[in-house]
Amino acid sequence: MATKPPVKQAAKPQTPELTRTLDDSEEEIQRLLLSSKTDEDLGEAHDLIASLLTRHRGEYVFRIGTLPLLSQLISGEPIEDTGWIGVTRTQAEVDKIHEMSVRLVEQMGGKVSTLFESRTDHPRIHLLLRLPPLSVSDVPEVRCAVVGNVDSGKSTTLGVLTRGALDDGRGRARIALFRHKHEIESGRTSSVGMEILGFNPEGSPILPALTHVGESGVARQEKLGWEEISKKSAKIISFIDLAGHEKYLKTTLYGLTSGSPSCVILIVGANAGLIGMSKEHLAAALALTIPVVVCITKIDMTPPNVMEETVKQVVKILRSPGCRKTPVFVKSAEVAMELAPTFAKDKLCPVFQISNVTGEGLDHMRTLLNLLPPSDNDKTKYSVDRPFEYSITEVWSVPFVGTVVNGIVAGGSIKVGDTVMVGPDANGNYLQTSVRSMQRKRANVTSAEAGQAVSLALKRTKRQMIRKGMVIVKKTDEPPPRPTYKFEGQVLILYHNTTLQKGYQAMLHCGAVRQTVRITAMDHPQGVLRTGDRATVQFEFISHPEYVTLGSKILFREGTTKGLGVVTKLL
Repeated sequence: MATKPPVKQAAKPQTPELTRTLDDSEEEIQRLLLSSKTDEDLGEAHDLIASLLTRHRGEYVFRIGTLPLLSQLISGEPIEDTGWIGVTRTQAEVDKIHEMSVRLVEQMGGKVSTLFESRTDHPRIHLLLRLPPLSVSDVPEVRCAVVGNVDSGKSTTLGVLTRGALDDGRGRARIALFRHKHEIESGRTSSVGMEILGFNPEGSPILPALTHVGESGVARQEKLGWEEISKKSAKIISFIDLAGHEKYLKTTLYGLTSGSPSCVILIVGANAGLIGMSKEHLAAALALTIPVVVCITKIDMTPPNVMEETVKQVVKILRSPGCRKTPVFVKSAEVAMELAPTFAKDKLCPVFQISNVTGEGLDHMRTLLNLLPPSDNDKTKYSVDRPFEYSITEVWSVPFVGTVVNGIVAGGSIKVGDTVMVGPDANGNYLQTSVRSMQRKRANVTSAEAGQAVSLALKRTKRQMIRKGMVIVKKTDEPPPRPTYKFEGQVLILYHNTTLQKGYQAMLHCGAVRQTVRITAMDHPQGVLRTGDRATVQFEFISHPEYVTLGSKILFREGTTKGLGVVTKLL
C-alpha cells in the first residue's frame, strides 16, 4: 500500500514556559550506584529507592542522564544545547546505573521496565520502577470517561485498547463491548458501559492471547475476565464508555458526574472533525474541571487535506477563550511519559492521532494511560480520615446474592460485616443494613478506602428500596446526614434562548444525584436570567429529598438550556 504524504500540522503556538524539578534523592541514588565501592553505598541506595517507591505508592519513574526542558520537548522543535537539566552521564555510566537499579529493585520484589532510551549526544534512559500490590484491594485505579460524537470511534478504540486485536475497518473490535441487542444492531452505545485495561508490574498491558486464526482469516481470542485481569494488574484503567448520540445526553452527563473520572478522553473522528455532541461533551468536561485528552481516530482512511482541517479545528477550539488549553501532539513515548503526571495542572491537552486498523499511535496512548496518577490518590477529593460516605451509582438484584450496589467511596473506609445506613428514601429516612460481601472489579475484597470504586452486597434489603443517588454511611450514635429539599447555588447560565424565570424546571446533575429541580428564587435585579448571567439561585427538588454537600458542582439542563454552578447553602 502506498504511503500517504505527511500531513501538515497547523502553525504551532508559543509553548508556555514549563519547568520540572528532579527529586534530590534521584541524583544521590545515581552517585551511590556509580561509586558502589562498599556494601554501605549499595545499602544506602537501596533505602533511598525504597523510600521513593513508598512515597509514590509503589510506582516511580526513575530518570537517568540529562533531561530536555519540558517546554522544549513538547514544542516539537529541535532541542537547543542549553535546554537540558540534570547531571550529564556517559553511555557507560547510564548503563551501569540501569543495571544496578534493576538488581536493587528486584531484590525488593519489584520490577523495572524501560519507558524511553536515547543513545545520542545526551545519553538518557527513563525506567519505570513498580512494586506489585499485595492484593486486589491495593491495586491503584485510574477512571477515564470516553466521550465523543456518534460514529467517532469510541467503542472501537476501547475494544482495541482492552482486547489488543486491531479492528477490521468495519467495527469488529467494538462488538464485544455492546451490552444490549439494539446496540449491536445499530452499532451505537446507549448505556454507560465499563471496560478495564490492566497493566502488570513490568508495565505491559494485560491482553487476551490470540488462540488461532480461523478459516475466515479472523483471529480468535481467549476470554479474559475482570477478576483475572485484576489479580494480574499493578494498575487498572477503568474506561467509562459513554453514549455519543444526542438523545442519550442525559445518560452521558450522569456518567461524567457520578463516575468521578480523573480525565476525559474525547474521541474525534478525523474524517468528520470536532462536531455535534463532541462540543457538548467537551463543554461538560470543562464545566466539571476534568482534564481532557483528545484522541483523533480514523487517520488511516482520512485524506490529508481533511486531516489537516481537523487538526486546525481541534487546535483552534482547545486554544479558544472557553477552553484555554495548550494542545500537545504526542509523537513519542518520551512526550507521553512526561505529560502523564503534569498535563492536568499545567493546562495542557495531549492530542493523539491513532488508527485502530493499523495500530499507529496506540502505543503512545498506552504509555500515557500506564503512567496516569491513580484516581484514589487525589487528596483534595478523597480522605480516609473523613467519616465513611459512599455514593450509589448503580443498583442490581443478583440471584442468590440479593441487592447489590455499585459506587465510589467518597470518604473513610468500609469492610465486610459493617453496619451501615442507606438513604435518604422518598420521606427522607435512612434504612439500616449491613455489608454481606464486597467486590472490586468483580474480584472479592474484604475492605475498601476513600477513592475506590467497589460493589457492595447488602443484607435483607429489597431492590425497590434502593435508587441511584442515595448514599451509604456507617451507623453511629450521631444521626445520619440530613437530606435536602432546597438548596442555594452560585450559577452561570451557559445558554438559554430567552429569559429564565422563577418556577423554571430543569434536570439537575450533582454527583450521583439526577433529579428535576424547580427554581424558587434568584437574586438577579431584573428577576430573570439570560445567557452569560451569574446569580445566586434557590433550587427545590421536585420528587424527593437528596443528599448534597456544600461545594458540590452542579450541572442543569433542559432542551438547549445549559447552566453550571456550585452548591453554596443548604436550606
